[in-house]
Amino acid sequence: MPNERLRDAIHKRGFTPVTLAERINVDPKTMERWITRDRSPYRKHRSTVSALLQESETYLWPTALTEDRSAEVTQSELAHIYPRRAAVPPDTWQRLLNNASRQFGVLVYAGLFVPEQNPHWVSTLLEKAESGVKVEILLGDPDGDQIAQRGADEGIGSAMGGKVNNVLAYYKDLRHAENVAIYFHDTTLYNSIYRFDDEMLVNTHLFGTPAAYAPVLHLRRLAGGELFENYTASFNRVLSRSRVVWPDQW
Repeated sequence: MPNERLRDAIHKRGFTPVTLAERINVDPKTMERWITRDRSPYRKHRSTVSALLQESETYLWPTALTEDRSAEVTQSELAHIYPRRAAVPPDTWQRLLNNASRQFGVLVYAGLFVPEQNPHWVSTLLEKAESGVKVEILLGDPDGDQIAQRGADEGIGSAMGGKVNNVLAYYKDLRHAENVAIYFHDTTLYNSIYRFDDEMLVNTHLFGTPAAYAPVLHLRRLAGGELFENYTASFNRVLSRSRVVWPDQW
């Protein structure tokens, strides 16, 4: 059976089977067998191809990794865990954004603390967008049920909706920027997600506790790992159910 995932990923990233084979120094006929006969490459080639195509090994070759090996790789994706968000070094947020060269995504209810505490945050987002970085910001709908529920859970009532409006005031300069899209969602969030290319900060949520006092996972995507991919899939599911904040942004 052909490996349609591999074939599709090759074309999405602007390669052909021949050019990809040349890039990783294998015979084009070998590459063709990987696609048409669903042959599994050696581990070193799987890792290289996954990195070039920006897809996980488990997606491109679901049966290639044993369950134990996949678990080992997944554990290695956890670069650091912070006991609470306030323990994340302040310059980490800006450093990760500075290093992003392809995409930046944030999925939060408000995430007001980032632009509030970092005077260069919005200007850096603008610079990144102008250089071609894809920026996607998903905020809780201030009039939605989930924002109201989160405010009630934290004991701050309607203040949560006010935080969303406050963060939009910071992001107003992004309204007409190319490569920037800002959305409202009305989804229960079990985590806040901040993605910077192949690194991610995941701020877990605890019932009745402000996000600032909940743990943060620093993840680095590894070919063959599942942790980073699972959080990415969660981000994309919320994105698919979100609506644009400023319709004239398009």
